Amino acid sequence: MMQVKLEDVAKLAGVSPTTVSRVLNNRGYISEKTRKKVEDAIKELNYYPNDIARSLFKKRTNFIGLILPTINNPFFSELALYIENICSNYGFKVILCNSLGQLEKEKSYAEMLIRHQVDGMIVCSYNRGIEAYKNPKLPIVAIDHYLSPTIPVIGSDNYEGGRLAVQHLIDVGCKSIIHINGPFDLETPTQNRRKAYEDLVEKPITYELNNLFNEEATAATIRQIFNDYPETDGIFASDDLIAATCLKVAQELHIDVPKQLKVVGYDGTQTVSSLLPQLTTIRQPIEDIAKTAVIKLNEIIEETQNDKTMEIILPVQLVKNRTA
Repeated sequence: MMQVKLEDVAKLAGVSPTTVSRVLNNRGYISEKTRKKVEDAIKELNYYPNDIARSLFKKRTNFIGLILPTINNPFFSELALYIENICSNYGFKVILCNSLGQLEKEKSYAEMLIRHQVDGMIVCSYNRGIEAYKNPKLPIVAIDHYLSPTIPVIGSDNYEGGRLAVQHLIDVGCKSIIHINGPFDLETPTQNRRKAYEDLVEKPITYELNNLFNEEATAATIRQIFNDYPETDGIFASDDLIAATCLKVAQELHIDVPKQLKVVGYDGTQTVSSLLPQLTTIRQPIEDIAKTAVIKLNEIIEETQNDKTMEIILPVQLVKNRTA
């Protein structure tokens, strides 16, 4: 099957190729009669513009790379949904990459995106030392992770979220509060949730999850908490999936929530709110995080950013329900 060219459209419409190009790009004055002739010819020939040729001419591909640890987590899937929707308003298409927290996989994805000449990247990475992120000519925005001093970071107020969660547990009478968090050595603003916990609790005890994507490993850690500290009456989980596993293990061990144990999560996604409406949690402004990240990236791409702030922190809220 022969590929239809712009010149074929021009010939059928009886106009110049330049006129067809102006109609396609909506540039300059075109009479309605001429526009209709071109549009009818495009429809009749089933013509599609060559995006590769157009991108070479404009030195833009209008593709954005989005690297996430996983979309199996409601926070990241909801974030991806908002980013894709907001990017479409800016004329960007999104290439989604799931790194699963694996360094080599993330390196491979980052290099692939560069080879495809994406206009920029939005990255939520659990890995460090990736050379692609050090490219000064590649526009990058990070979400809740410090990748480089030159890469802006967008996220929620993690310290305030941690403070709200722990203070609520204290206010409802908890005396022995445990915190469950991700890897201690991960340089990320989410560590401020743990810092807030440590600042408010007299004798803080934090359990570390090294494999955030393994529910059974998380459950084993939670069982260990009740074995080590049977007096535990409050848990602040650093995300809602961990909180959900806490509720599952509590039921398994016949621990009554909220009479014997109170649980507060973190994220407040629509998915978890629908499946676990009883969960008390800290709600992040996920749509605002996505919108801010896309706007910031577009400003870097267009070289129009006036605000050089390297970290943008958005407010959170405590959502009180039945688990605490």
